[in-house]
Amino acid sequence: MTNFLNWLETKFMPPLAKLSEQKHLKAIRDGVISTLSLIIIGCFFLVIGNPPIASWAEAIAPYAAQIAIPFRITTGLMSLYAAYGMGYSLSKSYKLDGVTGGVLSLATFLMLTVPVNVDALLPEGEAIGWVLPMGNLGGSGMFSAILAMIFAVEVLRLFKQKNLMIKMPEQVPDSVARSFEALIPGTFVIVFVWIIRVMLGFDINKMLISIFTPLNNLLGNNLLGVLLPVVLITMLWAAGVHGVSVIGSIVRPMWLVMLEANGQAMVSGTPANELPYIAPEQFYQWLVWIGGSGATLSLCILLLFTKSAYLKQVGRFSIIPSIFNINEPLIFGTPIVMNPILAIPFVVAPSVTTVISYFAVKFSIINGFSVNAPWTLPAPIGAFLSAGNDWKAAALVLINMVIAGLIYYPFVKVYDKKMVEEEHTEMAEKNKLQTDTVAG
Repeated sequence: MTNFLNWLETKFMPPLAKLSEQKHLKAIRDGVISTLSLIIIGCFFLVIGNPPIASWAEAIAPYAAQIAIPFRITTGLMSLYAAYGMGYSLSKSYKLDGVTGGVLSLATFLMLTVPVNVDALLPEGEAIGWVLPMGNLGGSGMFSAILAMIFAVEVLRLFKQKNLMIKMPEQVPDSVARSFEALIPGTFVIVFVWIIRVMLGFDINKMLISIFTPLNNLLGNNLLGVLLPVVLITMLWAAGVHGVSVIGSIVRPMWLVMLEANGQAMVSGTPANELPYIAPEQFYQWLVWIGGSGATLSLCILLLFTKSAYLKQVGRFSIIPSIFNINEPLIFGTPIVMNPILAIPFVVAPSVTTVISYFAVKFSIINGFSVNAPWTLPAPIGAFLSAGNDWKAAALVLINMVIAGLIYYPFVKVYDKKMVEEEHTEMAEKNKLQTDTVAG
């Protein structure tokens, strides 16, 4: 195991760590993360619209459409917000104006959706007129938003490098100068996308969905695909790299597509145990990463009962953060990083609970996940809310904790014995040194 961890650290980890720092991937990660607060707010209304008690659900049924509006404006438009956030982040990484890059990315993304002239009338009697279909502005449009962002900002950067911009005198306010600087690259981007999408009729969003749907199905509904992120994340953590940051920056856009699809299915009346995707990120957050990556809340509880004074102390100062899914103190305090003994259950325990949880959702034993509850909630509460107020999901969290604890237990016993021996040796050497000092 030591040789394997060394291989991870020297061969496997550097390329992935470097990949996570790539400008475009960082921009995607930062832009997507910037939308999470809105997604959480929107999902809160999804919880309200789907209460766990039948009588409550029946009482609010006439108002379900109104209650779902905040969900549609936040989660239902996540790609809209992400397009701006990603463009802003990538522009700043190139030392360009972030607002200009964000606005141009947003405009490029919107150009990929053709407005529709609706003849219907509003209740007040006014015509609706031109509208943008919302179908491609939510999770299903995330890949289009990413492509639009890269194209818009790279064109902006190219025009800046080639000095193909309108330069205003220094006396002109910065906000006005930025607008004129973006005029030429903005015109090029808008006209180019207009020709592709409108004049040629090429639906880029439809093309991207056809490409990524099989990948989404692999990661969201296939057991091996669901297991792959767990293994990669825990292996990277065991080698000292923040696994979620590396892997999450690559697959989080797909996880968000899955979450939004599940949420839209819920709003449309699909039963909560028949949602399209098994494993959006919330599946991992609540059923697998109980206490943090590696399902370490169970490990933390076991450390409280160890004989080693050091491990017991680690368990004590880590227990509160672990309850709220913050496990860096435990990972680096135990440590798990580059620790051949504890690295094994750190990978195996969440892999086993992933398999159990996968089949629990697949066979409709528990509901699917449609709500992005705050990740710092204790796992049973978060699972209950995120799975559509399903008490069985909360119960599965407790079952998975027990299973993870049983997997960790023999390894903790071995490591505890090793640490006790080291502590006794260190104490004996310290006492000997003191005796020699007094005798001298």
